[in-house]
Parts: sequence; C-alpha cells; structure tokens
Amino acid sequence: MSRNTWIIIGIAVAIVGIITLIGAIKLGKRLFVTKRMLGELGTGGKVAFWGALIYTILPVDLLPDPIYLDDMGVLALALMYLTNLLRKRNGGKLLPGPRTKPSTKHDSPRN
Repeated sequence: MSRNTWIIIGIAVAIVGIITLIGAIKLGKRLFVTKRMLGELGTGGKVAFWGALIYTILPVDLLPDPIYLDDMGVLALALMYLTNLLRKRNGGKLLPGPRTKPSTKHDSPRN
C-alpha cells in the first residue's frame, strides 16, 4: 500500500479512537452520577461500579486500548444495572420524590 493509504487509515483509526474515548468518558461520568444518586450501594452495586471502573482503567482488555468499545460496553452494563437498582429503590422512578410541574397563570381557577 502507498504512504497516502496508510495516512488515511491512521487518521480513520485515530478518529474512531477519539470518538470511542469520548463515549467512554461520558458513560463513566453517568456512572458516577448514578452512584451518587443511589447513595449506599449493596454488594452487587459496589461490584458493578468498581468492577466497571477497574476494567476501564486497567490496560488488560478484550480489545486493544485505542478501541474503547469493550470499555464502553462494560460501563454501559454497569450503568444499566445501577439504574435498575435506582428504579427499584425509588418505586419505578429514576428521580426520588414526586414530580410536580411548575404552576403557571393559566392553572389557577378563574373567578
């Protein structure tokens, strides 16, 4: 292959690596937010949270580290598990407490 072909392949791999890295960072951030919303985690929640973080940080992966798809999959599974725990704890709702809509002028009864 020519030099230009290798440059194009290198750029494409770099773009895919950057996009998946950004996705992994966003999933990790959501994982922390969900853990904070849960407060005290049970054993399963702790294993899911810390296991996903350790898998993401450690260099031993199923796929080489420039490709973060496996890390994103592990983070997404942990996030789904923690979100499910949050829904169970809050009676089917993601956010605790009742949701009320803000009142407007049109909601008040007319005299």
